[in-house]
Amino acid sequence: MPVAKGSTIDPGRTRAAILEAAAPILYERGLDGVGVAELCARLGVSKETLYRHFGTKDGLVQAMLEERSRRVMEWLVGAVTAVGDDPAAQVAAVFDALQRWYSEPTFRGCAMVNAATQHHDRHVRAITARHLTRYLDLFTDIAVRAGASDPGVLGRQLLMLVEGATVVAAYHGASDTGSHARDAALALLAATADSEVS
Repeated sequence: MPVAKGSTIDPGRTRAAILEAAAPILYERGLDGVGVAELCARLGVSKETLYRHFGTKDGLVQAMLEERSRRVMEWLVGAVTAVGDDPAAQVAAVFDALQRWYSEPTFRGCAMVNAATQHHDRHVRAITARHLTRYLDLFTDIAVRAGASDPGVLGRQLLMLVEGATVVAAYHGASDTGSHARDAALALLAATADSEVS
């Protein structure tokens, strides 16, 4: 990412470009699967540039995970919003979006959970916990709109289905995994609705 002659250096743009280029490498190879020298060579930046913007490789990892979490939640909230106010349609939209992700050739599981298991660092684990809390908040909000008697429990059950499906898709094959999880999630939602009517 060399700067063209005569152009001004924009630190924010440089930092964003490094993050965007580093994310797929770290996701594919794992946080500890690529050293700083190789990472810098693949990014086309010097170690000094990397350290200037992120302090350390760990700083880059943390920034990359925060940005990935932001993008994932923006993507899922967009999928939920696009289908309107029906809670069942919203739950289905999340799992349908995940199934499309699982089917991508670059899919390697949940970057957050992978990071927390590969890199036993309190900062990484805190980022992962916040990411999962964002998922939980999304599902709990849907559970509230569905009229669940205990939206927190239903939200956690839906989160378990997401994370379980993601692990199964990564290690046991992506084919229909998201669809099967969607069916289970919709059954949970319907059971909640049925119990509210009874």
